[in-house]
Amino acid sequence: MMPAHPVQRLPIDVAYEQRLQQDPRWAMTESARFFDGSGKLLETLRELSKRLDELRIPYAVIGGLALTAHGYVRMTEDIDILIARPDLKRMHEELVGRGYKVEFAGAKNIRDTSTLVKIEFVRTGDFPGNGKPQPVSFPRPADTEPVEYDGVKFIGLTCLVELKLASGMTGGADRAKDLVDVQQLITIQQLPRTFGDRLDAYVRPTYAGLWDALHATPKKYVRLWPNQFLTLDALSLDPMIVAAAVELRAMQADGVILEGQNAANDYARLTTTDPKVARKYDMHEESKFFGADDDE
Repeated sequence: MMPAHPVQRLPIDVAYEQRLQQDPRWAMTESARFFDGSGKLLETLRELSKRLDELRIPYAVIGGLALTAHGYVRMTEDIDILIARPDLKRMHEELVGRGYKVEFAGAKNIRDTSTLVKIEFVRTGDFPGNGKPQPVSFPRPADTEPVEYDGVKFIGLTCLVELKLASGMTGGADRAKDLVDVQQLITIQQLPRTFGDRLDAYVRPTYAGLWDALHATPKKYVRLWPNQFLTLDALSLDPMIVAAAVELRAMQADGVILEGQNAANDYARLTTTDPKVARKYDMHEESKFFGADDDE
């Protein structure tokens, strides 16, 4: 809910991230634009990508926007770019003062002077997490197996997972979210446990532990089906198929089972533990339904 008290509107010349944090109404509008594929953040990203391509400077988008490119869509407040050290210096020489500015002398990060979005840079050779030397470091953009969407180059999935793991392992509480991000990618991309074989040996045990934690107890997905055509002693999907042959036969072929029925509430309970199947048939996590004690 929106706060009941009046919200102080900020002037439009404040930093993008500050406005997101302090102007709830504007933040909601900007978030809606972001999820619709527009808004100041994506506008800034596309323009920066165009300028870097014109300068023939290799780059890869990392951070929250890279998660979005790989299916884990979430709002973020700045743009993170991986770039080689010499190219970062040349980028400053070419762009600062031409639509971009630094906020203090010697700063490596810049800000778009039109949208006021901050652009943060990570350099090839830097270390994720606490920044101290470790087996995993940020590679050259070209070595990340980048993927391109709408003319923008994003870090590849394998490299993204590897760097997120290394960051979460060494960054302490400040970077714990990186491990949660990896779990989200495992779930959304349906990554197998063997995906860890592609990663640096340093992070493989952490990946395996996260994967095992997610799969220790498979989630159950449920769909409630009207059972007016069922007999009370139905033990499988077969008696139901007469009433809805096409969909139920397809569900049966995909491994959906009849777990039980509730004559009082007039529904049958169809279940699966396969998230792909659940999405196909609009099935939802068991926790989203009323429990047995809620029906009393």
